[in-house]
Amino acid sequence: MRQILGYLMVVMMAAAAVSQSKPPKRSNRKYPPVLPLAKVVVYKTIGELELRAYIYNPKGHRATDKRAVAVFFFGGGWRAGTPAQFQHQCEYLASRGMVAITADYRVSSRHKTKALQCVADGKSAIRFVRTNAAKLGVDPDRILAGGGSAGGHVAACTGVVRGMEGAKNENVAKQKISSIPNAMALFNPALVLAPVDDAEPFDEKRMATLTARMGTDPKALSPYHHVRAGAPPTIIFHGVADTTVPYRTAELFTAAMIKAKNRCKLVGFADQTHGFFNHGRGGNRAFVRSMRELDVFLADLGYLKGKPTIESPRSK
Repeated sequence: MRQILGYLMVVMMAAAAVSQSKPPKRSNRKYPPVLPLAKVVVYKTIGELELRAYIYNPKGHRATDKRAVAVFFFGGGWRAGTPAQFQHQCEYLASRGMVAITADYRVSSRHKTKALQCVADGKSAIRFVRTNAAKLGVDPDRILAGGGSAGGHVAACTGVVRGMEGAKNENVAKQKISSIPNAMALFNPALVLAPVDDAEPFDEKRMATLTARMGTDPKALSPYHHVRAGAPPTIIFHGVADTTVPYRTAELFTAAMIKAKNRCKLVGFADQTHGFFNHGRGGNRAFVRSMRELDVFLADLGYLKGKPTIESPRSK
C-alpha cells in the first residue's frame, strides 16, 4: 500500500498537470473554448474575472421544466485544462433529456491559484445551478457533479468535503444554498491525497510539495478522508492500468463509501490508463462504455428515462 500511495504522490506532483496520457485534439485545447452548441453564462465573478458555465439544453427545453442536470469539471492537475473536455458527454446527456453543463474554474497556470480555489469554484458552480434552478429549468434536487482527474477531485470534494466554500468571494446570503450535489460521476479522480493510516506516512518532502499545490493541509482536500454516511450516490470510472492516479485509490474510496453505507459503484477498465474515457481515444470504445454505464446509473436514480442511446452513430 505504501508503495502505491507514495507513487501516486510522486507522479501527481510531477505529471498530474496532464489530464490525459495522450493529448486531446488541438481544437479541444483552445482556451477559452468555443462550444457552438452551448449557451454560455457567467456563474461566478472574482474581481474582473468571470467564470463561465457552458450549458447544453435538451431539445424542446423550457425554463419551466425541472430537468435533472449534470455539471462537469475538466482535468489538468489543478494547473490547466479546458471545459471542452466534457463537450461530448454534455451533448449526449442533453440528447437524453438532461441539462448538461461543463464549467470553467480557476487553475494555477492562468490564475495563480491552488487546488483550494478549484474546489471553491466547483462548489460555487453547484450552488449557482441550485440557486438558479427555476431560470435554468432544472430540478435543484437532481444535480450530478462529475469530472475527470483533478476535475474528478473537484466534483468529489463538492460531495464529501464540507466547508471550502470561498465565502469571501460571493454574496454571503448564497451560502445558505447547499453546494452538495445529489449524485456524482467521477472519471479517474484524485481521491486519496494524504496518508491512509499512521502506518503508511508520506515522507516530509512529498507532503510539503502536495501542501504547496493544495494551498492547505492535503488531508483537508482528500475526499477519502471525508467520507461519511449520507454522501451522494456515486459511480467511478477508472483505468486499471492508470499510473497517474492508481486504480487502488479508487478501490479505497469505494470501500470507504460502502462501509459508510453509501451507494458507490467502481467500474474498472482493464488495461486502460489515465484519460481513457475522453472522446476520441481508442475509437471511442471507453467513451461509449462509460457513458452507457453512466446512463444506466442515472436512469436508476430517476434522472433519465428509457434505455441508453449511446451506441447510435451520432453519439460516437
